[in-house]
Amino acid sequence: MTFMATQSIAASIPPYPVSNHHPKPPRLLSPRIQPIPAVKTQHCERFNLYKELVPYRQAWSWQKSLVIEKKALIERNEHCPDSLIVLQHPPVYTMGTGSSEKFLNFDIKDAPFDVHRTERGGEVTYHGPGQIVMYPIMNLRNHKMDLYWYLRSLEEVIIRALSNTFSIKASRHEGLTGVWHGNQKLAAIGIRVSQWIAYHGLAVNVTTDLTPFGWIVPCGLQNYQVGSIRGLLGEFEAFDDIRRKQLPDADDGQLLYIACKSLISEFSEVFQVGINYETISRLEFLESEPAKPL
Repeated sequence: MTFMATQSIAASIPPYPVSNHHPKPPRLLSPRIQPIPAVKTQHCERFNLYKELVPYRQAWSWQKSLVIEKKALIERNEHCPDSLIVLQHPPVYTMGTGSSEKFLNFDIKDAPFDVHRTERGGEVTYHGPGQIVMYPIMNLRNHKMDLYWYLRSLEEVIIRALSNTFSIKASRHEGLTGVWHGNQKLAAIGIRVSQWIAYHGLAVNVTTDLTPFGWIVPCGLQNYQVGSIRGLLGEFEAFDDIRRKQLPDADDGQLLYIACKSLISEFSEVFQVGINYETISRLEFLESEPAKPL
């Protein structure tokens, strides 16, 4: 399928059919995709705020400011590198452009947390402390102008981090977007693409309290569980001593640090970009400029 450069495309987890009977478990797909075989000549600026609980509206505003900046660079035919924001959110629910309120197990006028309807694709999800959220603002012209490839590449980042750092065998499920361990969904992905600039991104449950997921139908998927890295590592304690020695022995703070470091490293490898550190002052400067339409 070909999209015009002026179009905006939302992509995420396709709605799963709701029924009164249990569907057959989806077939697991191969966990590996091949990265672009290239030297890391592209660079990506990184805003690493993983220790911070950044309000959702603030992070959303930063993303849109970066998208506007990148579009202006492209219009001037100037180099347009990628950006990556890494953070946590206070408890919040987000919904995609076409999300249905039927997947909320509460009255939206009396929600337990703030609810934001965004321009990303997909159904409702939860963000909260203990969850590493990565917002890549990517110029897909630097990589591959293919949304399927981009979504699978984001999944690959997570799959590699879980496998290489935590010995967690993660996989894709056919027809769905995200990363799973068996029947437990460990990471959700939802994106928006405008003029081949992608934003929004992925969320990985590391030490997250999973209780708020019970107040929604996460991503509109019935009959599936939500899991976390900490929860799975707890299950692995029953393994033999050799397997346990391969796993990180860390408290929640260390576990978040290890997960964040691994995800950024795998992001660099999958997308073949060098990572440059940037300070939050650059985001604040962009946000202070006069607002322009996306």
